[in-house]
Amino acid sequence: MRRSFKFLLRPTSRQAAALTACLDDHRALCNAALEHRRTAYAKAGVSIRYGEQSADLKHIRADDTGGQGRWSFSSQQATLRRLDKAFAAFFARVKAGRTPGFPRFKGKGCFDTVTWPKDGDGCRWDSQPEHPTATYVRLQGVGHIRAHRHRPVRGTVKTISVKREGSRWYVVLSCDDVPAEPLPATGAVVGIDLGVAWLVTTSDGEHLDNPRHLAASAERLAVAQRNLARRKRGSTRRRKAVARVAALHGKVGRQRLDGAHKAALALVRDYDVIACEDLRIANMTRSASGTVEVPGRNVAQKSGLNRSILDAGWGVFLTILSHKAESAGRELIAVNPANTSRTCARCGHVAKENRLAQATFVCQRCAHAAHADVNAAINILRAGLALRDVAQAA
Repeated sequence: MRRSFKFLLRPTSRQAAALTACLDDHRALCNAALEHRRTAYAKAGVSIRYGEQSADLKHIRADDTGGQGRWSFSSQQATLRRLDKAFAAFFARVKAGRTPGFPRFKGKGCFDTVTWPKDGDGCRWDSQPEHPTATYVRLQGVGHIRAHRHRPVRGTVKTISVKREGSRWYVVLSCDDVPAEPLPATGAVVGIDLGVAWLVTTSDGEHLDNPRHLAASAERLAVAQRNLARRKRGSTRRRKAVARVAALHGKVGRQRLDGAHKAALALVRDYDVIACEDLRIANMTRSASGTVEVPGRNVAQKSGLNRSILDAGWGVFLTILSHKAESAGRELIAVNPANTSRTCARCGHVAKENRLAQATFVCQRCAHAAHADVNAAINILRAGLALRDVAQAA
């Protein structure tokens, strides 16, 4: 398996300044390469490819030894490949008839990662193995930076990335051949329904709490954002206000990620087979405002629901659950969520009127009453087991 390991870096003030300069120079390289492509096509109708820009990189480094020349050639190539992938994705969207989204120039707040494609080429994980208590990562042009390794790294380190999140720096290791860690079989199966009142409701009738981290921090965020709105653009006080808002959002994100890990681990430990909904969260959280000609309905209510769904972090949870299930040797089955909340788990009657309220389900045919989310989870489990039987029969 391929897995990533993320560790907090503890750079000195001089190293933090060097990391910032590294990000800025790679961002400038990306923007220059984008301008090169735009200008060549606008003036001569010529499409510039990665190979040509990579060949030009040698001359750029030779002419700017104190700037671009001090960083790893491989990391700069990775930045150019990143731009090439953005163009490839743009043309794929154009071909598919979707909203294209042409690659844009990156400002300081929109470029926060530098990647080294190979451990040992301009970078080295655990660069001082003789040190008894600390782990270091060496980066060309920066030096040996201490990393807070809170868990062992498994597999073979392939690529190393450094990422800035607010005032924090992280190193992300992408590793191949990470061994699985199978858990003992339990013989239990479960269906799960994702919601807003509860993050997860199981077909066994259990509920996993939805902490609502964004709602809990809403008041502090509102104060920080009002303070930011009053600051003059370009001022030092505005930069500090931006950092404060980013720090609050960063904390909410880390809390949500931690909760998702714990909830997913609890399910993986208890069940061999987990059936879940194959949700299209981007479609579910799309704005209902509509257009000037055809305005939307219940826009405020839909906006509040979208905010609650995003605060629950369904997408993060499902991704983590998938990874943990694969590592533990569990089976995760995604089923079509259509009508799972309107179908009676006892007689199979499907009707909108069965769902009397958010938490109440009463079948209009057989009068079966249950918690609406538990009823939906049972339907999801049955659909998942049916798909499993079909796959095994094939």
